[in-house]
Amino acid sequence: MVEMTSFEIISRKEFDLVRITDRVREFAENSGVKNGLVYVITNHTTTGVFVNESLECLEVDIEKFLGDLIPTVKDYAHNHFLPSYGATGNNCPGHLKSLVVGNHSVIPIKDGKMFGGAAQEIYFAEFDGIQLRKVQIVVMGE
Repeated sequence: MVEMTSFEIISRKEFDLVRITDRVREFAENSGVKNGLVYVITNHTTTGVFVNESLECLEVDIEKFLGDLIPTVKDYAHNHFLPSYGATGNNCPGHLKSLVVGNHSVIPIKDGKMFGGAAQEIYFAEFDGIQLRKVQIVVMGE
C-alpha cells in the first residue's frame, strides 16, 4: 500500500526551522499502514528536511553551525546573471545548506504508529527567505 499527500508551508524568515512532526504523524497514522515507512520530502533545492531534538537552543546552534560552514557572503560562482531565470542567482548558500541537510527523512511505522525516539521532531528547513513551499509525505507498507 502507498498513500501520498502534500502540504504547503510559508516560511517566515531567511533561515527558518518549522516543526512538521504532527502533520506527518497524523497522515501516517491515518494511512492504514500498520508496518512500513513514511518519507518526508521537500520539493525545493534551497530547503531541507531533517530529524533532530526540538530545543530552541539546539535550533540556534544548527543555524549558527550552517552559517559558519556556509557563509552568506563569499565569492560563489552561482552569484551571477542567469539568463535562464532572467535574474541574478544570489542564493548559493541556500543550495549548499540544502545539500548538507538533505531533502528528506525516513521514519519507520510499527503497529500503525511512527516509531522513533521520544525526543525526535521532523523539521522543514528554509534557507532562502520568505516563500511558499511544498512538502510531500509518502507512506509505504502493509
